[in-house]
Amino acid sequence: MKEIREWSSPTGDSIQRLAYYFIDGLEARLAGTGSEIYGKLVSKQPKLTDILKACQLYLASCPFERSLFYIANQTIYNIAKDATRVHIITYGVIYGYQWPSFFEHFSDWKRTPPKIRMTVIEEPEPGFRPNKRVEAIGQRLTFFAKRFNVPFEYQGIASKWENVQREDLYIGKDEKVIVCCLVNSSMLPDETTAICSPRDYFLKTVRKIKPHAFIHGIWNASYNTPFFLTCFRLALSHYSCVFDMLDSTLPRNTERVLIETNLFIPNAINSIACEGLERVYRPETYKQWQARHLRAGLEPVPVDSLIMENIKNFVRECYHKNFFIDEDDRWVVNS
Repeated sequence: MKEIREWSSPTGDSIQRLAYYFIDGLEARLAGTGSEIYGKLVSKQPKLTDILKACQLYLASCPFERSLFYIANQTIYNIAKDATRVHIITYGVIYGYQWPSFFEHFSDWKRTPPKIRMTVIEEPEPGFRPNKRVEAIGQRLTFFAKRFNVPFEYQGIASKWENVQREDLYIGKDEKVIVCCLVNSSMLPDETTAICSPRDYFLKTVRKIKPHAFIHGIWNASYNTPFFLTCFRLALSHYSCVFDMLDSTLPRNTERVLIETNLFIPNAINSIACEGLERVYRPETYKQWQARHLRAGLEPVPVDSLIMENIKNFVRECYHKNFFIDEDDRWVVNS
């Protein structure tokens, strides 16, 4: 580890940077400080303007999130065509950069847009204001809806996802309901930490809602295993691909450092340095999530052919030639 530390660098090539951060994770595991290190990484947030700038660069350099947002938004538009009220229930929104273009699209409709009701479910903030995050999200969403003259109503719920009941969502009889979970389902605990898996309970709640569509986006990874060596090897393989991708599509500057240290490194360190309830990031493959969907009574539907054609053309024309998008078992796979 000492030799690797001397050779690695946070500003070197992809494998040097990856080694630098993974050694941090190994040292934290050996010292038993994984949870403490992860907490510091998560709490040590740069200015919001810097994060948004880094996210903008990331969205421009790789198509994963933009493809997902496009598919989600277009699916909602198709459902909303003949609706007067649309209820979007979204589990997690991060910084909400999906939604400005969503509201802008409705402003171009030739008829009055439907009333959009949005329920955002986020983990409660620590401290005396658990609702702080959902309140801030509501203010931003309301601003964008008003800017584009879209009738809008907001409800924020600060709660663990698995604790939210269908009755908490106040679903109207005349509403067309869409459930979105585009981020962070990998942070739901699974059956290794609880007798009744919160992941399965979350999906069963989605089934009880009976939405017109459930749009689920995940990071496809396989290192959610209780065996450390297997977990370490799979995580190393996964993040080496991520860092190679960033090397191929982004210049070596401060924005790329922000992307790596905020979007990827905390989760990587948490996966290799923490166990039990302290391990909060547990990614699974889309095949594993598919099995969970079927157990919960959720049936996959084909992706709209026009949406699929448009997103393939978009990725081909706007991104690096080695990015690839296709459909497998009714999942859109972007790699």
